[in-house]
Amino acid sequence: MLSKDSKKFIDDLTANNNRDWFVDNKKRYEKYKSDYQNLVAEFLTEMRPLDPSLELLEIKNCTFRINRDIRFSKDKTPYKNHLGIWMSSGAKGANRAGYYVHIGPTDSFIAGGFYSPEAPDLKKVRKEIAFFYEDLEDIVSEKSFKKIYGNLDQTNSLKNAPKDYEKDHPAIEFLKLKSFTATQKFDYNEATKSDFVKKTVEKLIVLKPLNDFINRALTTEE
Repeated sequence: MLSKDSKKFIDDLTANNNRDWFVDNKKRYEKYKSDYQNLVAEFLTEMRPLDPSLELLEIKNCTFRINRDIRFSKDKTPYKNHLGIWMSSGAKGANRAGYYVHIGPTDSFIAGGFYSPEAPDLKKVRKEIAFFYEDLEDIVSEKSFKKIYGNLDQTNSLKNAPKDYEKDHPAIEFLKLKSFTATQKFDYNEATKSDFVKKTVEKLIVLKPLNDFINRALTTEE
């Protein structure tokens, strides 16, 4: 779970997102960073037996720097006021599907799948869907998937059929997708409860068949 001190640090950072405050609270940040790493370790301990592809992951593969990249952003606040955990067999920055936990005062959620892949990877996933869409249909229609996530996220999708695919293809709604993700929000305060990791893992692992389907597409030779 996330300690109440770390949650307070995130809340205070949200209200004081500037370098002077951050420097003055450097000791608090170091404690928060240690708590962040411990939380990742808890997730990996629970997830590895359920998804062996995560076996070689290290804590550093799953964390993010607190500094924001503000070069191309209108929002110039220097620090992230949320905590993110990314668990994937390809590690951070690699082209694999995975599991994500986002903890913050304005938006807390769990997610999984493959977000905004580059064109070559998008082509691979669409090809897998075109030939094996029944597999994907089975995954998203599975009872626990429907209960927790509802369906694949539809917000990042084409209006028309993608190039090389007919508009009446039986999997056209899947093929239109530009991301292949599923998401569920949760209350920010849940992160400080003792059973947070256990309950979250029970939901995350439901995404394993989706991740396996996508990673099969990405790793299968032409």
